[in-house]
Amino acid sequence: MADARIGMDEGFGRGGRVGFARMCSLGWAFVERQTNLWKRHWAWELVWLAYGVVNTLAVTFIAQQLVDEGVVRGDEANALVLFLLIGTLAWAYLSAILDDISLVVTWERWEGTIEHTLMAPVPRVAHLIGTALFGVLHAMVRTAAVMAISLPFFDVDLSGADWLTAIVVLLVGSLSLIGLGILAGVLPLIYPERGEQLSFMVQASVLLVSGVYYSVDVLPGWLQALSWLSPATYLLDGVRAAIIDGAGVGEVAGDLAALVLFAVVLIPLSIVVFGVAERWAKRTGRLKRQG
Repeated sequence: MADARIGMDEGFGRGGRVGFARMCSLGWAFVERQTNLWKRHWAWELVWLAYGVVNTLAVTFIAQQLVDEGVVRGDEANALVLFLLIGTLAWAYLSAILDDISLVVTWERWEGTIEHTLMAPVPRVAHLIGTALFGVLHAMVRTAAVMAISLPFFDVDLSGADWLTAIVVLLVGSLSLIGLGILAGVLPLIYPERGEQLSFMVQASVLLVSGVYYSVDVLPGWLQALSWLSPATYLLDGVRAAIIDGAGVGEVAGDLAALVLFAVVLIPLSIVVFGVAERWAKRTGRLKRQG
């Protein structure tokens, strides 16, 4: 009995005997599993792709109307259209990552595999990071498709954009979003009846304070203070600076430093919090319960 308990502890990563290569292999297995689930539910992917395109066009056409009516002209017109276009595309990317990671427990309940997954001799780090990696890759593919469909609708000048800097900010920012997504994923674990709704509230809060569709400067003072606690704020600032102003990596160093700090703090913290919540859910019988 004791040997079985030790084996289970090692499987959850508390025994510390899983090698790095094995950890990577196990993590990639979750990427493959999530990919297979995505293929099985491909029709939903078309739904969310269509939603992303429509949302991008609907919001960016607001800027286009102001340009057509002469409210803004010249370089300001191009900057305004790009501001909203980047905001909607960035939100499509951010929300896809947060959905894939924060709803990992919800999906397990839908599939009826939650007990098998959380009781399997797999380090929780490999499980969560593998799922998060799929979320990042999935978000990149979906957002690229949304951008490819939406961009031809608008006459924007991208000749001055620094794409390398934008990609660097996006990749570094994705790490901080992984930690935020895992923390949001704790909610469905400990609140089977309303955890999914609480996860969406986290997303809504990020949307409100991060300056997705407007500059954070227009927010009330107390919401501006909260905006600096959202990694999405720095990701949006960095990407917009790179694409609209052609800023180089050095010019967005402050945003990159903030995103690195968020990643260093949030990823380990989120994994620890998830582990604590998981053990509590098992003790209280909330693991498989749905309502």
